[in-house]
Amino acid sequence: MKPIQIANGIYDVGVNDWNIDDFHGYSTPMGSSYNAFLIVDEKVTLIDAVKREFADQLIAKIEQIVDPRKIDYVISNHTEMDHSGGLARVMHRIGEEKPVYCSKLGAKNLPLHFARKLNYQPVTDGQTLSLGARSLTFLETRMIHWPDSMFSYLNEDKILFSSDGFGQHYAGFEKFDDIIGDAIMPHAKKYFANILLLYAPLILKLIEKVTTMGLEIKMICPDHGVLWRSEPSKIINAYLEWSRQTAKRKAVLVYDTMWHSTEKMADAIAGGLSDEGIIVRPMYLRKWHRSDVMTEVLDAKAVIVGSPTLNNGLFPTVSDFLTYMKGLKPLGKIGAAFGSYGWSGEATKLITRELEGMKFEMLEQVRSQYVPNASSLEESYAFGRAIGQAINAQVPA
Repeated sequence: MKPIQIANGIYDVGVNDWNIDDFHGYSTPMGSSYNAFLIVDEKVTLIDAVKREFADQLIAKIEQIVDPRKIDYVISNHTEMDHSGGLARVMHRIGEEKPVYCSKLGAKNLPLHFARKLNYQPVTDGQTLSLGARSLTFLETRMIHWPDSMFSYLNEDKILFSSDGFGQHYAGFEKFDDIIGDAIMPHAKKYFANILLLYAPLILKLIEKVTTMGLEIKMICPDHGVLWRSEPSKIINAYLEWSRQTAKRKAVLVYDTMWHSTEKMADAIAGGLSDEGIIVRPMYLRKWHRSDVMTEVLDAKAVIVGSPTLNNGLFPTVSDFLTYMKGLKPLGKIGAAFGSYGWSGEATKLITRELEGMKFEMLEQVRSQYVPNASSLEESYAFGRAIGQAINAQVPA
């Protein structure tokens, strides 16, 4: 695949990773891309590198534009290895004496990744670097999503190189938002829900900061997925909504089952929710990946978790999901627990304790011994209706 000129003298020289199917524990069925950008000016500048095994592909793309040895500056917006893994190979090719501009924490962290000594040049928030006819301004974006993260803004072209912000794990030939259209938004939502949700309060502050600075943004170039050239405000507004964790009248019903008893309860609960006008997403954990569940959790008001009791504890897939969700810290949710059991029945108590630890507003739990009978299923249905009523009371129509 040839380099793509995204603006006059500015190229996307990144690579597609078609075969990656898991990233940070969440599924990436469409693969991913590691975007990198070359600015040809008086000072030829490379923004970000790629994953180590794709470094030669990056160099080959650069060679189609300029001799790599003519690169003067390298910008490292983020030290994570999907962007910095190929940095040592790239610097060996272009010259290890060339400066690598990064945040102060980037200058601390990058040497911990590589044995080879490089010429790290830490920058401060708001600092500007002249490239000749163009200039870059650096914006510190600490903890979005690593302590060293920063954005780079090309002032004259009004392009924001946003590192992991506004990205999607998507490998495709449709490199721009206006080519792929709305089909990219579910990937952007999944990326936010599974990578950035934890940092939602910081993202709100960052967007406020950019607004206060009066930065005009004509294009957003993240390090993963498509570039936002047609309607950058669309993804910015989506991030505002997702960061505020605006909830719909929606419930995610996540569960696993051993002998279908918990599943029968889930069906009855779903019926009660639906009859209260709630959007219901039943998600069986051996069908749905934890990351797909979290994508649905993002704009749901209630998360209802069901598990059979196994060896006095939770079913392993349920425990896995709760651990995963806890790390992402969703806010403002109603929580509830349900499940079947044989003789001890600890699962619902354990679920309740986990959800309480996440600051969920908990409703009463419901459980059934062995196979639920008509009375148990009626209780589950009423449980669903009660949750639905609680959602309706809190979420405006």
